[in-house]
Amino acid sequence: QVQLVESGGGLVQAGGSLKLSCAASGRTFSSYAMGWFRQAPGKEREFVAAINWSGSSTYYADSVKGRFTISRDNAENTVYLQMNSLKPEDTAVYYCAAQGPGSYEYDYWGQGTQVTVSS
Repeated sequence: QVQLVESGGGLVQAGGSLKLSCAASGRTFSSYAMGWFRQAPGKEREFVAAINWSGSSTYYADSVKGRFTISRDNAENTVYLQMNSLKPEDTAVYYCAAQGPGSYEYDYWGQGTQVTVSS
């Protein structure tokens, strides 16, 4: 079982930056791939970024590539999402998720943190 708690959301002006954190419970965090997703009002949840268990591989949605960076600290059981050059269309609730070894889907989800980008 893994519990995930996001933090770091807030209100920022367009062009600004925010860094989201996702703290995970459990001693097996380092074996999980981690992802960030977001859901804007009236829209479906969408993939933002993912990172493998060691941090050696990262993946991004085209809409955030070059602006967002996902990273992890396995010693701290935490995954991060650094968001730069934010745009109003980045406004959404951001969720982190954990994918267990051998799983084809994300098994655990956090409660989400709101990010609002004003124009």
